[in-house]
Amino acid sequence: MNSSSIHAPQWPIYLAEARCELLRVLRTPAFVVPSLAFPLVFYLMFGVLLGHGQASVPLLASYTVFGAMAPGLFGFGIGLALDRERGLLTLKRALPAPPAAWLVARVAMAMVFAATIATLLIIAGGLFGGVQLAPMQACALLAVGVFAALPFCAIGLLVGSFAPASAAPAVVNLVYLPMSLLSGLWMPLSVLPPVFSTLAPLWPAWHLGQLARMAVGLQAQGAAWAHVAVPLVIAALCLLLAQRRLRRE
Repeated sequence: MNSSSIHAPQWPIYLAEARCELLRVLRTPAFVVPSLAFPLVFYLMFGVLLGHGQASVPLLASYTVFGAMAPGLFGFGIGLALDRERGLLTLKRALPAPPAAWLVARVAMAMVFAATIATLLIIAGGLFGGVQLAPMQACALLAVGVFAALPFCAIGLLVGSFAPASAAPAVVNLVYLPMSLLSGLWMPLSVLPPVFSTLAPLWPAWHLGQLARMAVGLQAQGAAWAHVAVPLVIAALCLLLAQRRLRRE
């Protein structure tokens, strides 16, 4: 083996892994259709039709985060659990490829879906909700959507590293749906008992929702740096716990 093969660039491997992961997901309509359709349908229903335009901008922000949660949680939480059960994760470790290639590929997939969902919501808000975002606001909301995928990839990774394949969908939904509600993504926390507003800063989705509100020019609670730091800390903790778990297998 010559020195040129030893020091060959690894980015083509990461790119190929990401391409294969995206193609795999696109061939799974049971994942693609709900991930893209649910946030859009909910926004059109509650933000446009029932909200009569008044809730268009706030719900555009919150449903951008809601839409970014699903690809990471389900892509990692259920996908990883299935890979562990089928032995595919062990096979990937034995392949002559960078150990993190599959991880980077799935994160990239989740970010692509989050960006697509945010784009669809921005277009729907402009066409049907009367939302007029400045170009910088639209770009900022898109960036928040992409960033929001990261902590939920880590949470999904943690779920997928512990939960068996048969239980992973239930565990993911127990994270996805209650956290969306308790973070104020579906309805204002002011309509719930005060304890829910007190506990809201514990959830990464709440912090991301505040960032999304800032992106579209709405009033938000807390500082932007805290809303960035808390999801990153939670993501790092979940990644560390998942890494320890996977090393034992």
